[in-house]
Amino acid sequence: MIPSILIVEDDITFSTMLKTWLGKKGFDVQTAGTCAKARKLITSNDFSLILSDLRLPDHDGMQLLTWMRDLEIFAPFIMMTSYGEIQNAVTAMKLGATDYIKKPVQPDELLNKINEALESSKNRKDTAGKKDASNPSKTDNYKNNFLEGESEAAQKLFSYVNLVAPTQMSVLISGASGTGKEYVAHRIHQLSKRGEKPFIAIDCGSIPKDLAASEFFGHVKGSFTGALTDKTGAFEEANGGTLFLDEIGNLSYEVQVQLLRALQERRIRKIGSTKEIEVDVRLISATNENLKEAIAKGSFREDLYHRINEFTLRMPSLNERREDILLFANFFLDQANKELDKNLIGFDAAANAILQNYSWPGNLRQLKNIVKRATLLARGEFITPVELGDELTEHNNNNADTGNTISTLNKEEAEKQLIINALKQTANNKSKAAAILGIDRKTLYNKLKHYNIPQ
Repeated sequence: MIPSILIVEDDITFSTMLKTWLGKKGFDVQTAGTCAKARKLITSNDFSLILSDLRLPDHDGMQLLTWMRDLEIFAPFIMMTSYGEIQNAVTAMKLGATDYIKKPVQPDELLNKINEALESSKNRKDTAGKKDASNPSKTDNYKNNFLEGESEAAQKLFSYVNLVAPTQMSVLISGASGTGKEYVAHRIHQLSKRGEKPFIAIDCGSIPKDLAASEFFGHVKGSFTGALTDKTGAFEEANGGTLFLDEIGNLSYEVQVQLLRALQERRIRKIGSTKEIEVDVRLISATNENLKEAIAKGSFREDLYHRINEFTLRMPSLNERREDILLFANFFLDQANKELDKNLIGFDAAANAILQNYSWPGNLRQLKNIVKRATLLARGEFITPVELGDELTEHNNNNADTGNTISTLNKEEAEKQLIINALKQTANNKSKAAAILGIDRKTLYNKLKHYNIPQ
């Protein structure tokens, strides 16, 4: 089987030269000029090795490496760096890079490093970039549907998750709607000793008051009007595993009493039955309400609060972790591409600015929905402000600073501002600015001249 290599490099001339040379050496080679396109290719191909530049137009090579390792894609990764970036290369090695090579690249040295990385990968057991097909539920399900993020707030949150997960403590997750509370509950379950047992989630806000006891504990046929068959409750279904109660603050006071009793006695009784069933569940709860205020008002039991709150996790809002916005946007774009059978590469510079400047009151759920809608509407390779919708663009025009304001006076002024933003974003690197704008260098130079933008 011919080894396949992905070259991630925005210098088209250098990238083409490497592709041609490696092709002559017997490799199957593809190229990408941005992290966004590289992610797209990596998710749809099984590359033998990734050769990536450190500096890229949208993100850097280390972010691409982190993204791969988060998804448990362990293909060998060689980082290309300039002479002054050796410390970054060392950091990349700590993050999981196989090797690094300095620019200008010496062909023989690169070939040796590639062959060594491929041989090491071949001989290493339990690797080669393929997830264990015999146990996909352990890691694949939640990692394919969520990204933890790289901000300080995200790192702090998941350090606590890793700390509490192996214990048997009851966990209360607080945070606004759309921040990913259920994902964190899944993560705790998967990292716990109960990870192979059931994970049962109940949305307490959607259960009618008169059916709550049946949902939790089950019922026997004929125990009440409409009980046409026996029903197994959530506690019994989760036996040995984890029970996740979302929006627990919405439970009625009567149901809170029943829940507390079940948690204390570790026994349940189905409605209409005289038989008690022993249950062993770990409870994880979530709320977007202030339960202490609910206790003061008398709508939530204090004894239940202390029972479910042996350890508290607070979910940061997306506005508190702004460094993660573009990471999540591109992650959701990858998902939308698959779901909608699209092939978008990423967001243009103006769209990136809008995403970063918006306040995101609906948090990750809102971002995911907007990206999915924009993916459906987009006609080119990049999502633009047009597809993001009026709410985001108007907010950006009203609140963005001078450096990233998108002029709406006319098309030419808007295009000029996009070019200026791209040049600022890339420290005046014309190749990288052209890649972000989705045009070639020649077109960019023509536009610089047309708009009298200093070169």
